[in-house]
Amino acid sequence: MARAERSVSGTLYVGGQEHFYLEGQVSLAVPNENDEMHVYCSTQHPSEVQEAVAHALGVPAAKVTAEVRRMGGAFGGKESQATQWAVIAAVAAHLTRRPVKVRLDRDDDMMMTGKRHDFRVDYAAAFEADGRLDAVVFEHFARCGHSNDLSLGICDRAMFHADNAYYYPEVAIRSRRLRTDTVSATAFRGFGGPQGMLAAEWMMDAIAIRLGRDPLDVRLANLYGGEGRDTTPYGQVVEHNLSEAILTELAARCDYRARVAEIERFNATSPILKKGIALTPVKFGISFTLTHLNQGGALVHVYRDGSVHLNHGGTEMGQGLFLKIAQVVAEVFGLGIEAVHITATTTAKVPNTSATAASSGTDINGMAARIAAEAIKDRLIAFAAERWGVPADAVRFADDHVVIGNERLPFRDLVGEAYRARVSLSSTGYYATPTLHWDRSNAHGKPFFYFAYGAACSEVTIDTLTGELKVDRADVLHDVGRSLNPAIDIGQIEGGFIQGMGWLTTEELVFDKAGRLRTHAPSTYKIPTATDMPSVFNVSLYESTGNPVDTIYRSKAVGEPPLMLPISVFSAIGRAIASLKPGIVPPLDAPATAEAILKAVKAVRAA
Repeated sequence: MARAERSVSGTLYVGGQEHFYLEGQVSLAVPNENDEMHVYCSTQHPSEVQEAVAHALGVPAAKVTAEVRRMGGAFGGKESQATQWAVIAAVAAHLTRRPVKVRLDRDDDMMMTGKRHDFRVDYAAAFEADGRLDAVVFEHFARCGHSNDLSLGICDRAMFHADNAYYYPEVAIRSRRLRTDTVSATAFRGFGGPQGMLAAEWMMDAIAIRLGRDPLDVRLANLYGGEGRDTTPYGQVVEHNLSEAILTELAARCDYRARVAEIERFNATSPILKKGIALTPVKFGISFTLTHLNQGGALVHVYRDGSVHLNHGGTEMGQGLFLKIAQVVAEVFGLGIEAVHITATTTAKVPNTSATAASSGTDINGMAARIAAEAIKDRLIAFAAERWGVPADAVRFADDHVVIGNERLPFRDLVGEAYRARVSLSSTGYYATPTLHWDRSNAHGKPFFYFAYGAACSEVTIDTLTGELKVDRADVLHDVGRSLNPAIDIGQIEGGFIQGMGWLTTEELVFDKAGRLRTHAPSTYKIPTATDMPSVFNVSLYESTGNPVDTIYRSKAVGEPPLMLPISVFSAIGRAIASLKPGIVPPLDAPATAEAILKAVKAVRAA
C-alpha cells in the first residue's frame, strides 16, 4: 500500500436485517412419563433444542424429543434463537406437568430476537492503471449485540468472502466483533458472506469510478484464474472457477455494453432522473466452516405394500428440501414421488443432526438418504438375483416396477417376496462431507467443499430530488450444477434476490440510544413487496454438466448464494449517483434508502 501509485480508501456502513419470517417463534412442550419431554418447535436445529432442553431440565438428552414438521420461514433466525423459547416452554411444562405453548407476537418477536449483523467496513486498495489490484486491506467491525450467539462463525465467514470472486496479490483482512447494548445478532441467510462481498464489490466500483473505467472491466481484470492467481487469502485453491464464463455470458445475454451506452446518453440529458447499471459476480463457499457440522443422517423404511417412509436430519422451512430429498429416494427405487412419505424431522429417529443452514441441507441430508435407500436396494437386488437366478446387473428398478432378467413385476410384489424371505427393509444412512480441513488458529485450510457461482445485472433509476429508487430490470444467471428441481431452484433464486434487494435498499433497523429497536413492525420496517419487483426480471440457470465434485446427483446448493446477486442493485445505485460528477466515489451506505441516496447525492455535488 505504501508504494502504491494509485489507491482508493473509504468506509462502507452495512445495515442489519430483520428475518421477517411469516411464522414467528413458537414452541409447544408436552410432558410425558418418567421426566420425558416432547417439544414441537419451529427450529432449524432440533438437536440443539433437544440438548438445551435436556440441560435446563437436568435430564439426559435421550429423554427429550424435539420435532419440527415445517417452519413458516426461518432464514437463519431459527438456527439458534428458537432454542430459548423452547426451553421456557419445557421448563414450564416440567413444573406444571401440563402442555405449555410459547408464541411471540410480531412486535415482541422483532424486538427480542437477533438480526443480521450490522457492519462497518474500512477498505483500502492499491491498483494499476487497468484496475488490476496490487494490495487490499479490509477492516471489519461487526455489531454482535449483548452475547456471542453465532457471531464467531458469521464474522469468520464475512472474512472468507471478503474476496468474493477476486484474487488479491497482497491482502490483510481483520475482524473486530463488538459487544453492544442491542439484541444479540444472529444467523441470517448468507451468514456474514453478504457483508464481506458487498464491501468487495463496492471497492471494485470505487476503483472504476476513480479510473473512469467500466466497473465490469475492472471486475473481469481481477477475477481468480490461472496458476498463481487461484488461491484465496485463507489458502484454498479455487477450482472449477465459473466466474468469467458466467459474467461474460450474462453480459452478452442482457446486452450490457449497449445498455451502458444508452444510459450514458440518458444521463447526459436528464438533470433530475439518473440511471445506473451494474453487473456483479457471486462466488460463495458451500459447507459449514465449523468442520464437524458437515455431517447428516437419514432413516428409510420400505413397507410391505411398497410404500416408503423417509426421515432425515434436515428441516423444511419453505425451501423445498423435503421434496428434493423425497425425489432422491424415489429415484433410487425407480418410484413415483407419491410413493415416498417424508415425515417430520425428529431427534427420536435421526440423532445428532446439524442445523439446516450453510446452504448444505440438500447436500448433506440428500446424500444420507440416498445411502440409506441404496442399502435397501442392494439387499433387494441380491435377493432377486438369487431367487430368479440372474446376475445382479440384470435387476433394474424403473416406473414403479422391477425388471429381473426377462421378468417384470411391480415393486410392491418384490418387496412382499423379500419380506417373506426375511430380508431387512430398513436402513440408516450417514454422510460426512469429505476433503474439508480448517486450522482456525493459522487461518489456513479448505473450509469449503466447493463454490457456487452466479451473476446479476441490474438497472436502476433514481430521483436526485427525492431519493426515490426504481429497479427497472434485473437479469440473473446462476449456477446450481445439475438441478434436482429447476422450479424450486428458480424460486429460491427469485426469492433470494428480492430478499437481498430489501436488505440493500429498504430494510432499515433503527435502535435508540438505550439499544431498543424502534422499527419493530411493518409500519416502520419496510420489506420488499410485489411493487418493488423489477419491471423486467429474467432468471436463468447456467447450463452445467454437473458439479465437478461428488454431490447429490451433481447438484449445487441454492439456499444462500442468490441473496448476494442484488449487490448489483446497490452498485447500480452508486453508479447512478457517481454520474453526477465523474471521479467522485459516492459515500453511499446500505441500505440505500431514499435518505441515504439523497445524502450521497448531496455529498457528490458538494465535492
